Amino acid sequence: MSDTPFGFGLPPEEPENGDEGKKKDPAGGGQGSGGQPGNPFGANPFGFGGLPGMGGLGGQGGADNPFAAMFGSLNPNDLGAAFQQLGQMLSYEGGPVNWDMAKQIARQVVAQGTADGTKDASVGPAEKSAVEEAVRLADLWLDQVTSLPSGANTAVAWSRAEWVEATLPAWQQLVDPVAERVGAAMGDVLPEEMQAMAGPLIGMMRSMGGAMFGQQIGQAVGALAGEVVGSTDVGLPLGPANRAALLPLNIEAFGKDLGVPSDEVRLYLALREAAHQRLFAHVPWLRAHLFGAVEGYARGITVDTSKLEEAVGQLDPTQPEQLQEALQQGMFQPEDTPQQKAALARLETALALVEGWVDAVVHEAAKSRLTSADALRETLRRRRASGGPAEQTFATLIGLELRPRRLRDAARLWASLTDARGVDGRDGLWEHPDMLPTATDLDDPDGFVHREHLDFSELDKMLGEAAKGDAPEDGDGDGKE
Repeated sequence: MSDTPFGFGLPPEEPENGDEGKKKDPAGGGQGSGGQPGNPFGANPFGFGGLPGMGGLGGQGGADNPFAAMFGSLNPNDLGAAFQQLGQMLSYEGGPVNWDMAKQIARQVVAQGTADGTKDASVGPAEKSAVEEAVRLADLWLDQVTSLPSGANTAVAWSRAEWVEATLPAWQQLVDPVAERVGAAMGDVLPEEMQAMAGPLIGMMRSMGGAMFGQQIGQAVGALAGEVVGSTDVGLPLGPANRAALLPLNIEAFGKDLGVPSDEVRLYLALREAAHQRLFAHVPWLRAHLFGAVEGYARGITVDTSKLEEAVGQLDPTQPEQLQEALQQGMFQPEDTPQQKAALARLETALALVEGWVDAVVHEAAKSRLTSADALRETLRRRRASGGPAEQTFATLIGLELRPRRLRDAARLWASLTDARGVDGRDGLWEHPDMLPTATDLDDPDGFVHREHLDFSELDKMLGEAAKGDAPEDGDGDGKE
């Protein structure tokens, strides 16, 4: 589990070779700190370093300024637009995250293209048709291996930009509780006299905090848009309900060096997307369970008050650069709490069960039909094990890392359940969260599979007979004396 959701308190990393191996300027100098995975702010979370008139607050401009994508090169011709956008940031009065900025940054990251030089492009009619056909065929195959009916009314092919637009509402639901609690935890420990003295500064902090969160989320979502292949890559329903979505451009990049025919790659990924859609459409409590675990994590967020109070007591409200220095020292780093750990354990287990069920069901549907089924399955597992985009983004945004071991254990458990109880017996466990395997069961899947489970139909029969036995009896059976 990541200890630094939203990138708080992370020290700058050192490059591995050459002259670049020198330590970066702790105030945000050096090269590449703005693009560090999981922490796009480097050691300068507010990114004041490159803004005109703020030279004393950090490093140089360019790549070290996290707002550089928005402000451009900051040459004299750009200064008017730069200050206008800075004014918009400072005047922001919305929720804990500036989602307008998040969307803007994400779209800009998408427009820049991925590291291999691939640029986003509109989806053509042929690609849309291929996706629709793949999802249709995937649903036919899944009908034979699961009792859950199709969960996708429509199949769509998205560009990267369309994925950003379609998934931002779900990201907002996931991230807002965490960002709100982090902001509240900061404000809770400010002494009243400090709040009175620093009224305008506090307002600026909230605006800049919303911009900071918006910037980081925009960077993360924009980067993720360059790698995801559908709407459920993170194991959560990020897109609109009942809509299976694939990204043809990313599917092409995913299968480029696999030596597998492109139509097989597309079909295998369509199977995974359609399987996720079935689960989220027909297990009505699942979405609320997963998102509720994130909110439970947010409620457990605390701040090291002693460290914060000590730092705040030394701040001069007239010198905001002191606040910048305090931020760089990580004084707002959230602490782990029992509530957080419990919520993250619930979320991790639930995600592992979702991904494990999809893995097992898709493998059953594909193994006799696709010659590359085993290879594609292992490729996706390794992608997850090597810290793929879903895990990195989750770790950045909510402090969660999905352990690959849990996914493999869950897949083995679901496969064993199929052998022992059949498709209906396996899928019937999704009827209620209390019926699902626990984290302990993932450690001993065989024990769970072969454990005796109470037959609820027999229990209902027993309760019914007991109720009849309690009724008063008389000669004619009508209960009257």
